[in-house]
Amino acid sequence: MTTNLSVTRLAEESGFVSHDGTRLFFRHWPALSAVPDKVKKALVFLHRGHEHSGRVQQLVEEFTPTDTAAFAWDARGHGYSPGERGDAPDFMCLVRDFDAFMQHLSAQYGYGAEQIVVIANSVGAVIAATWVHDYAPPLRGLAMAAAAFDINLYVPLAKPALRLARCFQPDLFVTSYIRPGMLTHSAQQASSYASDKLVTKNISARVLLDLADTAQRIVADAAALDVPVLMLVAGKDYVVKEKPQHLFFERISSLHKKYVRIPDAFHALLYEQDTRLAYQEVREFVQQCFALPVPDARRYLTQDRHGQSARAYQALSNGQSISALQKLNFAVQKRMLHSLGRLSDGMRIGLETGFDSGSSLDYVYKNQAAGRWGIGKFIDRGYLDAVGWRGIRERRVHLQQILSEAIQAVPAGQTVRILDLATGGGRYVLETVKRFGERRFALCLRDYAEANLQAAQGLATELGLTDSVRFEQCDAFDAASYQGDAQYDIVIVSGLFELFADNALILSAVKGIARVLAEQGCVIYTGQPWHPQLAMIAGTLNNHQGQPWVMRPRSQAELDALLAETGCRKVCSLIGLQGIFSVSLARRLVSRPAA
Repeated sequence: MTTNLSVTRLAEESGFVSHDGTRLFFRHWPALSAVPDKVKKALVFLHRGHEHSGRVQQLVEEFTPTDTAAFAWDARGHGYSPGERGDAPDFMCLVRDFDAFMQHLSAQYGYGAEQIVVIANSVGAVIAATWVHDYAPPLRGLAMAAAAFDINLYVPLAKPALRLARCFQPDLFVTSYIRPGMLTHSAQQASSYASDKLVTKNISARVLLDLADTAQRIVADAAALDVPVLMLVAGKDYVVKEKPQHLFFERISSLHKKYVRIPDAFHALLYEQDTRLAYQEVREFVQQCFALPVPDARRYLTQDRHGQSARAYQALSNGQSISALQKLNFAVQKRMLHSLGRLSDGMRIGLETGFDSGSSLDYVYKNQAAGRWGIGKFIDRGYLDAVGWRGIRERRVHLQQILSEAIQAVPAGQTVRILDLATGGGRYVLETVKRFGERRFALCLRDYAEANLQAAQGLATELGLTDSVRFEQCDAFDAASYQGDAQYDIVIVSGLFELFADNALILSAVKGIARVLAEQGCVIYTGQPWHPQLAMIAGTLNNHQGQPWVMRPRSQAELDALLAETGCRKVCSLIGLQGIFSVSLARRLVSRPAA
């Protein structure tokens, strides 16, 4: 039985500035005993939906060793954090908030992800899992209690009905149907929950639906996670379904993972009448996580040969992962693409130059539908609105945002030296540089295709930037192309590594980057950690080599490990639509490796 505990730790209350400038509330319980910086440890708690950080005091007391600090936030729209109760711009905003929180703990308190175990409940567990998947921190461990990967809405067709209702009422809210007695067998805990004035009963339908979509993505691509994981699952959960929790657990690549089903527990299993098993498992998990050595990130360098993505890529290349019905469907789509599709300017460019080519991407960036006979423009609009192309355009926005910040970080008065390894039409870099008219630039824009360089030269002339730009036709994977080159403040690798499955090839470019990157320089790189339409793309579209466009998504962890070979460490990432694309910045923290 759980007993009342005397409070031995007092929380310090504070706030941090999130990604959009919003200041969010959090609590900090300092370690009770002093420890050297190199062995500092912390637990970070994420409350469930509707709740706030004040309700984790009991868990802090139960789980936190004396030499360990604890932190907990009030999620946006909860507790003392601002925003309409139960609302946020979208679910991914909460994930970005959490990333900002973890960055704050690093900058303000000195806790890196490798010194932290996260303990997350319900919706908080999905926030944490999404953060680990998308941002790939070297987290020491993740304990998940009753993860809300699929919420029981009970009403038939509830999600489609909510999507339809939001067409007429975008700011629709849903009131929780869950009574306190459905969360826990403990009358005391149920009463505490019911009387807590900071608990919100509503949740935004927008956030609820986005949570469902994001959770589905994370469960589908759970193999990308390999941090230690403990999953506590309630056997009598009226709030969330067990099947996706089990699927998530089965798919994660973690060598250290444990699934504990507590048969008689309700959803709030950390606040149950009998918490002995749950508490024992969490305590042991925390102890084990901190006892394990920090894994070597270089283990990701062989993922192209031995990882789950390598197996999926091989199966897709051989057609083994595509059913007979899918093959028939793709064959029809491909035939339509080569006939009616040519009426669309975008599809025609893709067929002629490759759908992954610089010419094709430059057309997608412009986002102006065009085609023949009227119907061609209609087809083109549908083509440009495909989820992948919308993600590409958002990637461009993120790339320009990070590039702008990198330019501003170069000392004033100093010429900003930028190398773009695969510039395509050069639009993202040239348009960004144009907005810094007061700065001096020395740009080197490279590409393997003469047509791409001609397009970039034309844009540079249009923008009046020709005096500060030189253009070079070369292969980014050719080691000789980096010999005797200048030292660059910023190196950009956009849309290149996503096209090649072989890590040995990527490492050849990475070694070249290490040779030409200035001591305080940075690398901006894009990635494609996953894609919901891999099979369709492989079955219907051609790449720049005229072959089926088969892609091997790289997890963010694998991509970060490859870039770490430049002697850089990732500083930040921006995650795009449905997590398809990422844009990251890594900064050199050590001397350049020997050539």
